[in-house]
Amino acid sequence: MVNLTIDNISVSVPSGSTILQAAQAVGLKIPTLCYHPDQTVKANCRVCLVEVEGARGLQAACSQTVVEGMVVRTSTPLVFKARKAVVELILARHPQDCLNCVRNGCCELQDLAQELGIREIPYAREIKGMPQDKSTPSLVLDPDKCILCRRCLTVCQEVQTVNALGLRARGYQTSVGPAFYQQLNESTCVMCGQCTQVCPTGALAEREEIDKLLDALADPSKIVVTQMAPAVRVALAEEVGLPTGELDMLTLVGGLRRLGFHRVFHTNFTADLTIMEEGHELLERLNNGGTLPMLTSCSPGWINFIETFYPDLLDNLSTCKSPQQMFGALVKTYWAQKAGVDPAQIYSVSIMPCTAKKYEAARPEMQDSGYQDVDLVLTTREIGKLFRMAGIDLKQVPPSEFDPWMGAYTGAGVIFGATGGVMEAALRTVYEVVTGNELANLDFTVCRGMTGIKEAEVDLAGTQVKVAIAHGLGNARQLMERIRAGEADYHFVEIMACPGGCIGGGGQPRQTDNAQRAIRIEAIYQEDVALALRKSHENPEVKQLYTEFLGQPLGDKSHQLLHTHYQAKSKKLK
Repeated sequence: MVNLTIDNISVSVPSGSTILQAAQAVGLKIPTLCYHPDQTVKANCRVCLVEVEGARGLQAACSQTVVEGMVVRTSTPLVFKARKAVVELILARHPQDCLNCVRNGCCELQDLAQELGIREIPYAREIKGMPQDKSTPSLVLDPDKCILCRRCLTVCQEVQTVNALGLRARGYQTSVGPAFYQQLNESTCVMCGQCTQVCPTGALAEREEIDKLLDALADPSKIVVTQMAPAVRVALAEEVGLPTGELDMLTLVGGLRRLGFHRVFHTNFTADLTIMEEGHELLERLNNGGTLPMLTSCSPGWINFIETFYPDLLDNLSTCKSPQQMFGALVKTYWAQKAGVDPAQIYSVSIMPCTAKKYEAARPEMQDSGYQDVDLVLTTREIGKLFRMAGIDLKQVPPSEFDPWMGAYTGAGVIFGATGGVMEAALRTVYEVVTGNELANLDFTVCRGMTGIKEAEVDLAGTQVKVAIAHGLGNARQLMERIRAGEADYHFVEIMACPGGCIGGGGQPRQTDNAQRAIRIEAIYQEDVALALRKSHENPEVKQLYTEFLGQPLGDKSHQLLHTHYQAKSKKLK
């Protein structure tokens, strides 16, 4: 351990710790902009400057390691003056349109300017005047709001290994974006939105579409229905002032009804349905010599990734649509039929933790109902903002039940929100379908945890089924390289684009770091354990759906509405 003093407080921290980490250990806040706890240290914003006794000049707390006997001062007049000057220089090159910025009220730069008491900028203002990039359905890039902290570069290049973002030009003209000033839709961007999770300003954000929902709710000819993903509830609590995971599900349903939704359903219903279809597809491939390993297909960022970087392995993908898109196809066919409504009147809204879901809903393949299956996708952040706009305090809303026919779900559907959850849900059902025996223990703990790549073998009536799980596209790339090289003999592989799975999606509340992901995952599994039904094949409304409408898993109607195929996008790599 290393002993030092920070602001007259004695601190003892492990060797190799930084001044910033030492200060955090005793509850002292040192402001930062480029620093992120899950990323390599960049030390380029200089906001975290501190005085170190005996050192020449001020030191960056995020990168300066501690030494025995070090004396640090974090709040001297010199430090305050230097930090203020740094932020003033940043603001001199930053648009002053905070009131109509998507990050107004939740911007790290704005918060820092307020904390430092900045009221005017003593430097000449120079704004580049670069155009916004709105070329994708999912993301908006505003280069003028970029402060060159490089957080987005780290997550795009090192964590996700997509390399859609890079530095362009030099000096004052430096900006962040795709190479050669391409648009995002011309680049290798998979729209996972992890860049929006780490951006401290409004330079990278989801494409906000709240107004489209408000227009639909105001249209008397529309029946506005919604589905929400399992990862939404646990994280939405953070948006509405509750501890992670402590927003009651039925209270959330009541809140959505107050917003004006005519029908409220849950994506967990079609998560259970996905397991029925995907599980039977796996068994068909195992029994009939199909392409293996079978890769899950419910993460649209991952779908974009394999289409772009591994098009030669597209046949390995499950043909199942994601739960979002299964719901969209069914609400305008099955539910419309049961409710006796014209599907043309249905406006289908999904509430998702994921920015790539916006792109997925707009894909031309997703119109098997005869209409666009999902009309609008809102992120967890957007629905949180909408509750605030409407003045709805979810802590005061009475509970309400889901609507019938597509609202029931099991614990297996819930755990889709965490990395390993799809695999575990599938194993719960596939084991019982194959063996005819009831599982004594439903918890496949080998599927759980934040390890980037997990592997296991499961005994299915004497057949050893080898499975693997990866979350985050950097880990997915490692796994795919092994599969491409013939070095991995898996049967079934789950891949989620975002670190931690959907609970860490690009549309979740900021800042999402690994510690927060772990808390959300725990909340997901707590909900699973609390439910009476925890296996997808036990969902009574899924059984009813097959009896009354679909017939059987992998049947003709299932293939028409619930399955699809994807296409290569490798032209982006040229």
